[in-house]
Amino acid sequence: MLCFPNAKINLGLRVLRKRPDGYHDIESIFLPIPWCDVLEIVKSNTNNLDKITWKNYGLEIRGGQKDNLISKAYNALNRDFSLPAIVVNLLKQIPMGAGMGGGSADGSYALKTLNELCGINLSETQLLNYASQLGADCSFFIHSKPAYVQGIGDKLSLINFEWPSKYIYVVCPPYHISTVQAYQNMKPSELSQSSLVELIDAPIGAWKDSISNDFELYAFNKFPEIANFKNKLYECGALYASMTGSGSAVYGFFNAKTDIELAKNYECRWIGLK
Repeated sequence: MLCFPNAKINLGLRVLRKRPDGYHDIESIFLPIPWCDVLEIVKSNTNNLDKITWKNYGLEIRGGQKDNLISKAYNALNRDFSLPAIVVNLLKQIPMGAGMGGGSADGSYALKTLNELCGINLSETQLLNYASQLGADCSFFIHSKPAYVQGIGDKLSLINFEWPSKYIYVVCPPYHISTVQAYQNMKPSELSQSSLVELIDAPIGAWKDSISNDFELYAFNKFPEIANFKNKLYECGALYASMTGSGSAVYGFFNAKTDIELAKNYECRWIGLK
């Protein structure tokens, strides 16, 4: 079975407080974008002790395959349902360490694909439960629809969202930003009277002054080139620009495509929204 795990961007990201369990409560809006990996999972006839056979194409996955969320998704379901051996073919196209949720998407889409391929017949609620075991962002990709996100990223409320432009331009600098280090080096937001859901109802021209990503200060200090590129997006006509997640990817909303000069080692693309 073939599926296409998609990336996401954060429209605003507020870190509200550190919790007793060491995690942080956040507020954000997650938006799915059509920048996708290609994931194929098929049943295997192998008798090997290792029940997952891997083939990785495209971008090289950091870390061992056993630590990949696709493997963790398989192992979580296998403990409860004794799954058959599988072959995983992954064409990795979503940049890693960019704040775009590519690994989380792969894990959640693996859950959905295995559920169908193996006839497990899990409900959506059950899939969400398994996704939450993989990671805080994974639940979003079970729906992969615009959502208002709270808690540690696990409390989702689907929202009606009208894209404010025709195109989005996403650029991924060649910097990997550790989410753990980003949390350790940022100051939680001051409480606001307006939620992000209320703020996105304003015209996009007002977003620059009201919707921000709390991780930008740390990322921009560590890698000033990321800040320079956000400014460049505005210079090129972006209606709104921001870093996504804990970085390092930056995006901008545009009404029309325009020439944007980039360093050669930047991964970037235009994405049509309408």
